[in-house]
Amino acid sequence: MTDRYQSLAHNPIGKFIVTNLGLPNPPVLERWTEGSPLVRGTVLVGSAPGSTIGPKLNATLKSSGIEAVGVRADGRTYKALVFDATGIADTAGLADLQQFFTPALRSLAASGRLVVIGTLPEQATSETAAIAQRALEGFVRSAGKEVGGNGSTSNLVYVGAGSEGALASTLEFLLSPKSAFVSGQVVRLGLTELVAPDAVTDRSRPLAGKVALVTGASRGLGAAMARTLHRDGAQIVGLDVPALKAELDAVMAELDGTSIAEDITAAEAPEVIARALKDAHGGVDIVVHNAGITRDKRLKNMVTENWNLVIDISVGAPQRITAELLEQKLLRPGGRVIGISSIAGIAGNNGQTSYGTAKAGVIGFVGDLSKRVAKDGITVNAIAPGFIETDMVKTMPLGIREAGRRLSSLSQGGLPIDVAEAIAWYAHPGSSAISGNVVRVCGQALIGA
Repeated sequence: MTDRYQSLAHNPIGKFIVTNLGLPNPPVLERWTEGSPLVRGTVLVGSAPGSTIGPKLNATLKSSGIEAVGVRADGRTYKALVFDATGIADTAGLADLQQFFTPALRSLAASGRLVVIGTLPEQATSETAAIAQRALEGFVRSAGKEVGGNGSTSNLVYVGAGSEGALASTLEFLLSPKSAFVSGQVVRLGLTELVAPDAVTDRSRPLAGKVALVTGASRGLGAAMARTLHRDGAQIVGLDVPALKAELDAVMAELDGTSIAEDITAAEAPEVIARALKDAHGGVDIVVHNAGITRDKRLKNMVTENWNLVIDISVGAPQRITAELLEQKLLRPGGRVIGISSIAGIAGNNGQTSYGTAKAGVIGFVGDLSKRVAKDGITVNAIAPGFIETDMVKTMPLGIREAGRRLSSLSQGGLPIDVAEAIAWYAHPGSSAISGNVVRVCGQALIGA
């Protein structure tokens, strides 16, 4: 759906009004297009004394085709600023952040990136180090609110012991336009048992040879996910309810994929899905539990049937389907399970008690399953979208719609591709150290954690 306010704010008259009245001024976000480099510009890299990642960062970025330098030059513009804070062992050391970023921020390009790399606080070597590392979250989130006005983002990556070699896919995502609507987030590497990243032979098609199941794939977010995973080389199996079979078949025909028309809440659904995947592909590598519905009512007016349906589609059915795939050993070692949560599951939302409960359940599903399947190298993560410009937006009252768009550091709604790019990052063979994470794709919405 077109954001007319954003268009108005960027014409000469609108720009004058917005500037003089102090109204939100949503920047034009740079998004990645096929054939483009991951980063259009140079990355400036810094590190605190005693940090362990910094010395390897230049080599890691170079292997990803990203130009990086370690010394700031006056008059030069930088597309991203990356700081290794793993060596900060007490609160006094936090001054290293300020000393690196304060002068460098004046040279940050539009749609730039700030990335801070830290150590998982629970793995810190001392109490003072754990406190200092936890403080990095406040720094990153506050910085994101400062730089959002020019379309820039700020994120933190905590690296667990042994995960230092698994940074590449995350840095590629966070530094590139693929993460245009991801800001103020914390990514944790190495929360579960570590598995070495898979090798990628074709950087333009990192998912070549993989089979991806996407539920709710006939339209909206699901169709965007299917297209993006296919772009990255995956063979797509799309699933949706029988009533949407024609639309599903059209999307799958476009992607040379196959369709499963099935109600995931049906008792036989897990077995039907498992059989289809086994017969067509012998198994599956990526499972995206995207299907979901809303039946919004205030709690005092809620109908039990609708309550049960919302929760079963978002979290009950994904549990049963995943359990069946694991039981039949169809989810291959090194596989990916990805759930779709929501900021409603983190912050709650008036009139969405059933939806918020369901999406919080997705977070619980991720936290539980990620530990149980780690031994097989299977990762389990979730994306929590914020305000995304889908057809559902058209039904919202104007006031609520505009509030949803403006109440973020980027002052606008995201696009389906923003969610899809985050799914592709989780699915990437190099993302094997990322499990048990819930990352919001919300433009750093001003509500929620």
